[in-house]
Amino acid sequence: MSSFNPLTSILNQNKLEGPNYVDSKRNLDIVLIAEGYKFVITEECPEKPENATDDQVKAYDKWVKDDKMARCYILASMVNVLQHQHQSMGSAYDMLESLKEMFGEQNHAAKQTAMKSLLNTKMVEGSSVMDHVLKMMSLLNELEVFGAMIDKKSQVEMVLQTLPDRFQ
Repeated sequence: MSSFNPLTSILNQNKLEGPNYVDSKRNLDIVLIAEGYKFVITEECPEKPENATDDQVKAYDKWVKDDKMARCYILASMVNVLQHQHQSMGSAYDMLESLKEMFGEQNHAAKQTAMKSLLNTKMVEGSSVMDHVLKMMSLLNELEVFGAMIDKKSQVEMVLQTLPDRFQ
């Protein structure tokens, strides 16, 4: 008996077809983070030296196993023609780099749009502070998905700058 997995449901509802690269990548990131596999995209595979300690062997084996799972999720997130094109790639990182090369211009344009929105957003007098902060957090999260690196302290400062003068 199979159980419902909301994470695979996210991938099934938003399969990468090309034009939806940005949304598909965001959903894939959600799944990889939730499953604990995102690190294989950002960290290099640890070396497995000849005389490896047990800890080194465990770290290597974990990375290899988790990379295999990440590749499965990535493949599950795309339409068949893209699956066929990417299934023989060596790592999850290689797959995502290939997809970025194929569809990354959309990513760049979306990143520019999100940055422009972030920089041009000001809270309207009399509107809800909470709604405004949530909107700003959403824009910052979107930029993070697109690869923008803005530290938390700077993010807070950016949000504070969008509030009316009476909040200073």
